[in-house]
Amino acid sequence: MLTDTLRHFALELAEASGDFIRPYFANPSLEVELKRDCSPVTMADRGAEELMRGRIAKTFPQHGIIGEEFGNDRADAEWVWVLDPIDGTKSFMTACPLFGTLIALLHEGRPVLGIIHQPVLRQMLIGDGTTTTLNGRPVKVRPCASFDDATLLTSDPLNPAKYQNGPAFEAVARRARIYRTWGDCYGYLLVACGWADIAVDPIMNPWDIAALVPVLRGAGGEITDWQGRMPYPANSTVAAHPSLHRQLIAALNP
Repeated sequence: MLTDTLRHFALELAEASGDFIRPYFANPSLEVELKRDCSPVTMADRGAEELMRGRIAKTFPQHGIIGEEFGNDRADAEWVWVLDPIDGTKSFMTACPLFGTLIALLHEGRPVLGIIHQPVLRQMLIGDGTTTTLNGRPVKVRPCASFDDATLLTSDPLNPAKYQNGPAFEAVARRARIYRTWGDCYGYLLVACGWADIAVDPIMNPWDIAALVPVLRGAGGEITDWQGRMPYPANSTVAAHPSLHRQLIAALNP
């Protein structure tokens, strides 16, 4: 059902949005506003989403769109694009390259294609649930036997205690060989490529998650919500190699 035409169009969206975003990165004139939920937003976020929505509407007018900045349009359509123009705006606005653009395609509500694009480092990660490639090269999650050997990533170290079982997470974090906040979508890129072992986020939105599912699965990884249930729709994310993932879910939910 997923055609080469749809795959190529998704890559074109990522390239075009990246071209739009790149000049704003580390730009001293970048203005940052606060949305109603007090999260930051910039012209790069809004402009990149507007660009992608316009191209989708022109090329596939029958498709729906779910976007972080401009809401939903025909979210019940057979094919729906899920867009997060800059996942990691806090990093982006402080000239830290640990951000990316997330583009997902849903078919009948199920994520069938996902892209994580880092436009500054020019890393294009695309997965369809079966295969995942980084700039055209196949990638795989790496085996990891236990937390003691793992590199553990999360976006905000304060959030596990706020939204999930804080003490359980801290026990896992203390065991990890490396624990860092190389988070947002870039953390999941690192896991999918075999450069890190675990990426977890205790609170997520649909546009944060949808693209991650086919990317991680295509790389041989396991991805669920915090309790080990289906990853999308959900409001939290746990991603790792399948053997480590089982241990992780048990440890996070004692």
